[in-house]
Amino acid sequence: MSICCGLPILESVYCLACARWVWLKCLYTAGRETLYEEDLRNPLWAPLGGYGINPDWVILRKDYDETFGHVPPYMVYLDHDHSDIVLVVRGLNLAKESDYAVMLDNKLGQTKFDGGYVHNGLLKAAEWMFDAECEVLRELVMKYPNYTLTFTGHSLGAGVVALLTLLVLQDLKKLGNIERKKIRCYATAPSRCMSLYI
Repeated sequence: MSICCGLPILESVYCLACARWVWLKCLYTAGRETLYEEDLRNPLWAPLGGYGINPDWVILRKDYDETFGHVPPYMVYLDHDHSDIVLVVRGLNLAKESDYAVMLDNKLGQTKFDGGYVHNGLLKAAEWMFDAECEVLRELVMKYPNYTLTFTGHSLGAGVVALLTLLVLQDLKKLGNIERKKIRCYATAPSRCMSLYI
């Protein structure tokens, strides 16, 4: 009888412990676990062997202050070792409301694009980024005509670069008529951003 009486108390303690873990993990520490290095020459949290990039080849970096919440932070990197112009977009930051605003701005089945449907918020983010960085990318493509152009991102950033790649492919002349075969996209764990047949 005493074991059965103690069971609801044990369940309550377990539920409180789980709720505390969720609060700490998702709300409290989420913004403290993510990192955006201020100084790439002297990183605070570099992995073993460093980041593998040359800080002199970073063309531009934009944080939340400069993107006004339209898109997560990103950077343009000129990789001379691999003859590549790379635009990198960071993933979802659990502590940033603007990232949630991009994700939640979805008009399911209403935003048509190239014969299918796309995520409205991610498309707006990709359009904003294309407008903001078109000049920089065009100058780099013209200056380095033999380089490839790679868009890459993770999570939220992967969804943005996937749609950005589609926008670029639809309007190649905006980037100086770069050849289609020189444009690549690496989307790691992208959020759902488009119909399967696009």
